[in-house]
Amino acid sequence: MAKRDYYEVLGVEKNATTQEIKKAYRKLALKFHPDKNPDNKEAEDKFKEAAEAYEVLSNDEKKAKYDRFGHSGMGGGGGFGGGGGMNMDDIFSQFGDIFGGGGGFSGFGGGGGGRGSRRVNRGSNIRVKVKMTLADVVNGVEKKIKVKKFINCSPCSGSGAAGGSGGFTTCDTCKGAGQVNRVTNTFLGQMQTAATCPTCGGDGKIITNKCNSCHGDGIVKDDDTIELKIPAGVEDGMQLSVSGKGNMGARNGVAGDLIVLIEEEEHEDLKRDGNNILYDLYISLPDAILGTDVTVPTVNAKAKIKIEPGTQGGKVLRLRNKGIPEVNGYRTGDQMVNVNVWTPQTLSKEEKEIIEKLRGADNFKPNPTDQDKGFFERMKEYFK
Repeated sequence: MAKRDYYEVLGVEKNATTQEIKKAYRKLALKFHPDKNPDNKEAEDKFKEAAEAYEVLSNDEKKAKYDRFGHSGMGGGGGFGGGGGMNMDDIFSQFGDIFGGGGGFSGFGGGGGGRGSRRVNRGSNIRVKVKMTLADVVNGVEKKIKVKKFINCSPCSGSGAAGGSGGFTTCDTCKGAGQVNRVTNTFLGQMQTAATCPTCGGDGKIITNKCNSCHGDGIVKDDDTIELKIPAGVEDGMQLSVSGKGNMGARNGVAGDLIVLIEEEEHEDLKRDGNNILYDLYISLPDAILGTDVTVPTVNAKAKIKIEPGTQGGKVLRLRNKGIPEVNGYRTGDQMVNVNVWTPQTLSKEEKEIIEKLRGADNFKPNPTDQDKGFFERMKEYFK
C-alpha cells in the first residue's frame, strides 16, 4: 500500500514551521497513543505513521530531501529508509523532545507507564562512501560492501553476561523496570513521568558475571558484508540511509543505520547536467557542409544520428530519454549532442589552394542575419 504524503499525515502545509509540525504531531500522538487505544491496530498504525512523518519533517536535512524527491528520496521500498524503519522504541524516544521530561512519557491521568520503560540501547550510525559510475546512476545498481562494525557477541548472544540469564541480577533501585517514576500535580491533574534508573542505566538488571569476549558490552567489532540496492537517478553527494545496518546497540540493543554517501565518478566522454547528459561532437568542415551520419556514445550503447547539410557549429541535437531518470521515477532526462565544427590548424599547399578558391565564393560568405537566427533557434530547442 502506497504511503501517504507526510504533510497530509500531520495535517500541515509544506511551509509549516518547526513548531507547527511539532504541535501537529503532539496532537496526533495524544489521540492515537497505544495507552489510550489498547488493542486497536488501526490507532497503532496511525500512531506509527504520525511518528514516521514527524521524524522526517522535523529534520531539516531529511525534510529538504523529502520535499525534492518524495518517499523515493527517503528510500521507500528499496532498502533505504527515512522513518520507515522505526519501531516503538524509536517512537517513544522522541517523546522527551515533544512532551518534555527526562526521557519518559506515560500515563493519561497517571495510568500506564509500563510501555517502553526499559531502556533499549541504540547503536551508532555508520557512514560509508560508495562510488558510482554514470552507468550505475542511469540504471541503478546492487552492490556488496564490507564494513567493520559492532555486531552481537556470539559467546553471550549479545547479553554481555557469561552465564546467559544466570549472569544477571535484578536492579534493586528500579526493581527491573529500568526507570524510576515520579508523580507531579499539575492543573490538568496528576502527571506521571519517568527517568532512566541511575543504578542500572535503564537495563533493569545488573551483570554479575561479565562475558570474557565482550567484557559485558554484548558487542564486538567484526567485518560484515552488506548488500545495497541503490536506485537510479542518485546524485553526487546524496546520502541514503539503510535502516538497521549500522553498529549494534550494547546488550541486545537495536542497530543504528548505515548512511551511504554517493560519490559519482566522471565519465570519459559524457558529462552530467542535472538529469541530462552532455556530449561534445566534433565534425569536419566538409561533413558540416555536405551532411553525414555519425555514431555517438550513450551511457548504455551507441546511437546513430544524422548531420544535416549546412549544419552550423554550436547546433544542439537532442536524444530523448537517453539521459538520467529522476530518482522518484517521474521522468527521464535527455542526451544533448553539441555539434562542433573542427577547423584544421595546418593545411597542405593543395588544401590551401582549394580553400583560397572557396574564400571568395558567395555561399562561403557568412550571413550575420542567418547566424543570429540560427543561434536563437538553437537556444529555443535546447530549453524546450
